[in-house]
Amino acid sequence: MPFGGSILLQAGQARVAATRAGATDRPALVLLHGWPQSRALYDGIVDELSDTFFVLAMDLPEVGDSRGAPPSAEKSALADMLLTAAESAGARDITIAGLDVGGMIAFAAARDHGERISRAIVMNTVIPGLEPWETLLADPHVWHFAFHAIADLPETLVRGRERAYFDFFHDALASDPAKIPDALRETFALAYMRQEALEAGFDWYRAMARDAERNASPKAISTPMLYVRGNADGRSIDAYRNGLKAAGVANLDTRVAAGAGELLPIEAPAAFIEIIRDFALGVRTSDNAADPRTLDDVSSTDAGRSGR
Repeated sequence: MPFGGSILLQAGQARVAATRAGATDRPALVLLHGWPQSRALYDGIVDELSDTFFVLAMDLPEVGDSRGAPPSAEKSALADMLLTAAESAGARDITIAGLDVGGMIAFAAARDHGERISRAIVMNTVIPGLEPWETLLADPHVWHFAFHAIADLPETLVRGRERAYFDFFHDALASDPAKIPDALRETFALAYMRQEALEAGFDWYRAMARDAERNASPKAISTPMLYVRGNADGRSIDAYRNGLKAAGVANLDTRVAAGAGELLPIEAPAAFIEIIRDFALGVRTSDNAADPRTLDDVSSTDAGRSGR
């Protein structure tokens, strides 16, 4: 039967808030946001996706309406927790898709919990420990990875200034900042106003060194995986593809969304929906294409933007 609206899902002692749409007998699509967003990132596309999927767009632990600390901020632990929440809602034949930190969690789901999912979609992020991780850490445009990993200081400086601080990143990462509405920016900021939420977001960065150590050990990953990037930051997708293959991903597809930045569901919603549906329904996109890097005509540049 179809469902819609918000729901709190149990995962151990924690509760994970999710926007739920679609019939539970359909293949499940779990959507994960990154930093500094919330599940509201997907509000504009959930209804259309629910025609095909049982959709669960989740607030990551402690963010937004989610309550209860995860056992760890390591992405494998977060993947386990969020899959438990999805399974409690009756999710089956799960495709897990995330951008930024959510993409790191989607990768961890495929790497460490592959028997619980059918597909993984990783969007606009570098995976800790995989090429081009070290290159990005050395890039001055990606300074915030090191800053956010410092104990306590980010919370001290950002608390009470969440909206202004988050706007800096949304403006830097979007192809066109005007595409991110003011009301949505405010929703994102409110999702981190609680001390526990602000700390949870920075803890994702503090755990990345441990994530990198885990991911640096190659492991056979049989779960089909799609890696997607917007091309606004000018970074080639090649290094990301090479890193995933070297990590053990056996069935890898890639797409580039032309003219989009990091927030694909907002900047290019039609392309985002097409990419999700094609991959989750088994439509091959890039490995057999003439140019495996392009969704539309793409010309990469060396723009100095804060991509990841």
